Amino acid sequence: MVRPALVTALGAITLTACATTPEPSGPPDYTPIATLPAPRAKLYADCIAQAATAGRYGRAEDGVHVVVFTCDGVPARAFFDGLADFSAAANSEVEVGDRVIRSTTRIERDLFAADYCEHSGGAYSCSISLRTGEFVLP
Repeated sequence: MVRPALVTALGAITLTACATTPEPSGPPDYTPIATLPAPRAKLYADCIAQAATAGRYGRAEDGVHVVVFTCDGVPARAFFDGLADFSAAANSEVEVGDRVIRSTTRIERDLFAADYCEHSGGAYSCSISLRTGEFVLP
């Protein structure tokens, strides 16, 4: 037997979900997105450039499709160092064994789709995830 309060609660949740999903108000807007200066974006660009040149990229999916670019050496060290203050403030630096990991956002579950750098045993590496959609599927 379904309780009336449960039915009412489920109905309210359904109505709330419908009410919060915006309906398109016309055709899509194809205006290019305006950008602002982003000095730290060079850290991403340098890492992705090195990874692309070295062929160090691949796809991953976990409900979301991404391409992961992995760099090391100079661009990874620069990115890792560049994350120091941010990671300290965002509480996004962790030590796992001999690895120090700094990420651009706090890791709640795992490293999937996270942009992060690590230092371990004198080596530096970074993984940058680019959301792609299904286009990257074989």
